[in-house]
Amino acid sequence: MAEKRDSKKKSANKAEKAVVKAAKRTAKKHPGVVVAIIVIVLVLIAVGVVLYLKVDKVHDAVNSLFAQNKAEVQNTVSAPPKANTYGDKDLSFHFLELGNNYTGDSTYIKAGDVDILIDAGSRQDSADAIGNYIDTYCTDGKLEYVIATHAHQDHIAGFTNTKSRAGVFKRYECGVIIDFALTNATSAVYTNYVAARDEEVAAGAKHYTAMDCAAERNGAQKTYVLGEGMSMTILYQRFYEETSGDENNYSVCVLFNHGDNYYLLTGDLEKEGEASLVENNALPEVKLFKAGHHGSYTASTDALLSVIKPQIVCVCCCAGAVEYTQNAENTFPSQAFIDRVAPYTTQVYVTTVGSVEYSTEKGKYVDVGFASMNGNITVLSSNGAVTVTCSNGNTLLKDTEWFQNNRTRPPAWAS
Repeated sequence: MAEKRDSKKKSANKAEKAVVKAAKRTAKKHPGVVVAIIVIVLVLIAVGVVLYLKVDKVHDAVNSLFAQNKAEVQNTVSAPPKANTYGDKDLSFHFLELGNNYTGDSTYIKAGDVDILIDAGSRQDSADAIGNYIDTYCTDGKLEYVIATHAHQDHIAGFTNTKSRAGVFKRYECGVIIDFALTNATSAVYTNYVAARDEEVAAGAKHYTAMDCAAERNGAQKTYVLGEGMSMTILYQRFYEETSGDENNYSVCVLFNHGDNYYLLTGDLEKEGEASLVENNALPEVKLFKAGHHGSYTASTDALLSVIKPQIVCVCCCAGAVEYTQNAENTFPSQAFIDRVAPYTTQVYVTTVGSVEYSTEKGKYVDVGFASMNGNITVLSSNGAVTVTCSNGNTLLKDTEWFQNNRTRPPAWAS
C-alpha cells in the first residue's frame, strides 16, 4: 500500500510540474491577465494533492485496522430492494441483516399478498432494520403470521418495545402469532416479549403455541394455506411438550410448500430436536434449508441433512464473531457444519461477516465490527424455478475471502 501511495505522489508531482511549465509559457504571451488565473490554479492543484494523499493515508489505516480477519468494518447493512416486484403466486424468503455485529435471526416471507415474519433478533435496535426492510414489501401494515421460534434474545428482542423504539408487534397489525410451547427463560427480554405479544393479542391478534398447531387444538391449524399452491406447516417435534435443558430445542419448526418445492426452517433446534423432527415427520427433500442454530457445530446434523438433502442453505450469522466462543473452528458458521453440509450442496450463503481483534486488556478476542458477506439473502420461488439474489453479491461461502482464511475446504468442495 505504501508503494501505491509513493507512486500516486510521483504522478501528482509530475502533473503539477507540467501545469507549471504550461503556465509559464502562457504568462510570457499574456503577462497581466493570466497571472491571477495561474495563481488560483496552482493553489487548487496544491490543495487537491494534499487532500488526495491524506485520503489515501486514511484508507490505508482503515485497511490495516482489521487485517487479522481480512474484513473492513462498515457497521452498515445492505439496503433492501427499492420495489416489490413479486407476483401473487410467488413465494420469497428474505434472510435479513440485523444492523449490528451480533448473530441473530429474522426471516421475512412473502407468499403472494401474505406477509410472514419468523423471529426478530438480534437486539432491540434490530427492530429498525427489520421494519425498514419489511416496509419495502408490506404495504398494508399487517403481518398475517408472526412466528417466534424460541425465547432467546437473538430471536425475540426485536419484538419488544423500549421508551425510544417500537418493536415489531407495535409497528404492525398482526393476524396470527405462533410461538414456542415451552421455555426455561426468565430473562427481562422474555418478560418484555410476553408483554408486547399479549398487548398485540388484546388488540385482536390470535395467539397459538406450536403445540396448539401441531395438535390442531384451541382453533389452531397444523397447515395454513397461504395462496394458490402455497402452504405453511408447523411440524411436530417432542420438545413442544417435553422439557429440555437446552432452550434451543423448544424451537418452532416450519415447512413451506410451493408446488413441488419445499423449504425448511428449524430455528435453533439442536441434535436431539432434529432427531425427533426426523422421527415424527415424513420430511421431503428441500430446495432451501435455513442452517440450524446459525451454522453451529451442534445443529444441522447428518440425521437431518441425509433426509432433507438441501440444495440451498442460508446461514443467518455474523461469520467469525466471538460472541459465543473463543474457539475459532466453532464460530459461526462452524467447520463441523460446513463439513456436514458440503456433500449436499455448494450453494451456501451467509448474511454477515464480523471483525475481531485481540484485546490485551481483556486477554481474549473481541468483536469490533461487521460488514455484509452476502447481505440480505432472498430466495425466490416463482413458476417452478428457485433463484437466489443477495444484496451484496451472490458469492458462495466457499469462494469468500473469509472462508479461505478461516476454514478448511472439505473434499466435496475441492473444485
